Amino acid sequence: MWCWLKGADAIKDLISIIARALVDNPEQVSVTGIEGAHTSLELKVAKSDLGQVIGKQGKTARAIRTILSGVSGKAKKHVVLEILE
Repeated sequence: MWCWLKGADAIKDLISIIARALVDNPEQVSVTGIEGAHTSLELKVAKSDLGQVIGKQGKTARAIRTILSGVSGKAKKHVVLEILE
């Protein structure tokens, strides 16, 4: 089922797909990765879309991070998501 999620590029694509579905300006969504001991993903969205990605009391951001945790665990990686303006 998760066989298509191998590697950091596939995880970046997943986060990008989720973020594009949430925002009003999907063309301004970008996900960049920094690999090291821990992989760090930076999600950039338009300033007007920031609230939609974070959600009330951070619930949407927490849900995205939960999905990321499950997928990265399956890929045997530790990935951290940072949401930037």
